[in-house]
Amino acid sequence: MEGAQETIVIDYGSGNLRSAAKALERAAREAGINTRITVTDDAAALDHADRIVLPGVGAFGDCAAGLRALPGMIDALERNVRERGKPFLGICVGMQLMADRGIEHGAHDGLGWIPGEVRPLTPSDPGLKIPHMGWNVVEPRPAAKNHPVVAGFNGGVHAYFVHSYAIVCAQETDVLATADYGGSFPVIVGRDNMIGTQFHPEKSQAAGLHLLGSFLEWDGKAI
Repeated sequence: MEGAQETIVIDYGSGNLRSAAKALERAAREAGINTRITVTDDAAALDHADRIVLPGVGAFGDCAAGLRALPGMIDALERNVRERGKPFLGICVGMQLMADRGIEHGAHDGLGWIPGEVRPLTPSDPGLKIPHMGWNVVEPRPAAKNHPVVAGFNGGVHAYFVHSYAIVCAQETDVLATADYGGSFPVIVGRDNMIGTQFHPEKSQAAGLHLLGSFLEWDGKAI
């Protein structure tokens, strides 16, 4: 695509890459956005990308190890996301990896971009099953309703979840939206040019495609 921007989907051996890439392609097409979606495990590709997406399915520790096993990838993420301010989207475990650490099957370091810890989801109602699977309402925080990526969820839109752990943020300002499953928990987190969703936008039908399209148009500024 001549003149197209490039969105990188990082392949670190953690599932759902095809569905995430296909959803991004569809979101771009429906929104008329000229971007090329590239799935790669090449850290050098991030230097030429306009946006970066980190999906993820599985255990926190396994995903963290898989990401660190890619030569130069952590440095490339720090350079492009933290230093250069390129828009970044983490999905499910990709979002959880933004935290300081996760405690699934032991303690494992995350990227440390969002201060906090990923802990087991503990509904107050013992009748609620874990993992939390299915549709739930996403409720944006009042201060985040004007965020360019979150705005499509105003009014309480449903999204699709599959997870057993949730992030606990050290700073409430990093929580952009919540859901309730026997208690409130963060489902969209972010700061600066970074945003992450606990739910799967690629499985969340029109609302998810809207979010992905908004991300592909986002310049990385929070409001």
